[in-house]
Amino acid sequence: MIRALWTAATGMESQQSNIDVIANNLANVNSTGFKKSRADFQDILYQTEKMAGATSAGTEVPTGIQVGLGARVASVQKIFTTGDLQQSDNDLDVAIEGKGFFGVTLPDGSEGYTRSGAFKTDSTGRLVTSDGYPIFPEIVIPDNATQVSISEGGVVEVVQDGGANATEVGTITLARFQNPAGLNAIGRNIFKETSSSGSPTSGTPGEEGYGTLAQGFLEGSNVSVMEEMVNMIAGQRAYEVNSKTISTADEMLSMANNLVR
Repeated sequence: MIRALWTAATGMESQQSNIDVIANNLANVNSTGFKKSRADFQDILYQTEKMAGATSAGTEVPTGIQVGLGARVASVQKIFTTGDLQQSDNDLDVAIEGKGFFGVTLPDGSEGYTRSGAFKTDSTGRLVTSDGYPIFPEIVIPDNATQVSISEGGVVEVVQDGGANATEVGTITLARFQNPAGLNAIGRNIFKETSSSGSPTSGTPGEEGYGTLAQGFLEGSNVSVMEEMVNMIAGQRAYEVNSKTISTADEMLSMANNLVR
């Protein structure tokens, strides 16, 4: 009976983690380039009272006796499906249609990767993220630029004040990973490489499986509010069922404890 108490407790703990993941998804429903997460569960150790195939009274037992000891969260996986594109009409807003990440240089000099293309220019004209992280390879927009054009292939051209012809100032490249789910999310819509994700490979947008760029658009989060609400209800009910199991086990223990000979 005590075993049921601990088993049900692991179920409640797992569903609490599930609700935490869902809450984070819903909190970031309007975060540009955000990728939702999903909690994956697995059963844990089993207490074996009789092994399948054991010999009993000269015959082979076809099935054994194993009692499970609960569940746990096996992983929380990022889902990298493309979010809906939202038109912004801002020349420096860029969305990726397909696979790939923008590369950025973090304050410590390391490289980060993001799907958020809400770019701005800093005091030196560099193309940077909302937190001021410059993209790489570095692209500088001249002070006297009156128009910025970013092609599907990442070529950045500007028309300068008093000029009629566009001048190329750089090319935005994209990075890909063999296992993007293995990336380490550090917040601010930034991911970092891990041994699980593999090393990044850089390429030109629109070529060799890389996505294309859409100027004047932003990629919204891939969170479906309806799907998350359904998952929340299912998680809540599972939590309630496990709590009911604890109450039932407690009642049975109480009956056994109050037996009068």
